[in-house]
Amino acid sequence: AACRRAGDSPGTSYNPLFLYGGVGLGKTHLMHAIGNHLLEENPSRSIAYVPSEEFMNQLVTSIQQGTTGEFRRRYRQIDLLLVDDVHFLEGKERTQEEFFHTFNALYDAGKQIVLTSDRAPKDMPGLEDRLISRFEWGLVADIKPPDYETRVAILRKKANDDRLTLDSSVLDFIARACTASVRELEGAVIKLLAYSSLTHQEITLSLARAA
Repeated sequence: AACRRAGDSPGTSYNPLFLYGGVGLGKTHLMHAIGNHLLEENPSRSIAYVPSEEFMNQLVTSIQQGTTGEFRRRYRQIDLLLVDDVHFLEGKERTQEEFFHTFNALYDAGKQIVLTSDRAPKDMPGLEDRLISRFEWGLVADIKPPDYETRVAILRKKANDDRLTLDSSVLDFIARACTASVRELEGAVIKLLAYSSLTHQEITLSLARAA
């Protein structure tokens, strides 16, 4: 709901939108969904998606080549900035400095900023206090691992997408065995399919246990 709001009314309610949680929970998918939605509504929008490591590498290159002005213009004249894995900025003082000013320029211009991390802003001691403060200006959303019912729903959708028929006992077993992330659930189905194909056996609860 927060991501849809950011896509429908960028730069207003949830700015910045900070999504954090473990790997494989869909943070990057949600981030891309905001960008795609914004482009569908208005194809002329200027959007930049960049992992924080790439942001740093581009900054280093611009310093080496003497093109920092061009680097700054690229990121400060856009409508939506999507930055993945901002925890990578911890301890990178020059990159944090540059990102701080980029953040301010976009925020003051009413542009939307969306950030993802594996931790909440206050749990990143390697970030400057002024950055942590700005990350907490908007909405900080914790994406938790899916509960049992959601895991079953994800498995059913994955099975439907792959045109599979999985018994409810198999779905129940996988949902209880794989609790960490969506990626783990999807990987379990793929593994089960491969195991079934290699052993030439139908997918049953006992086969799922073996796989």
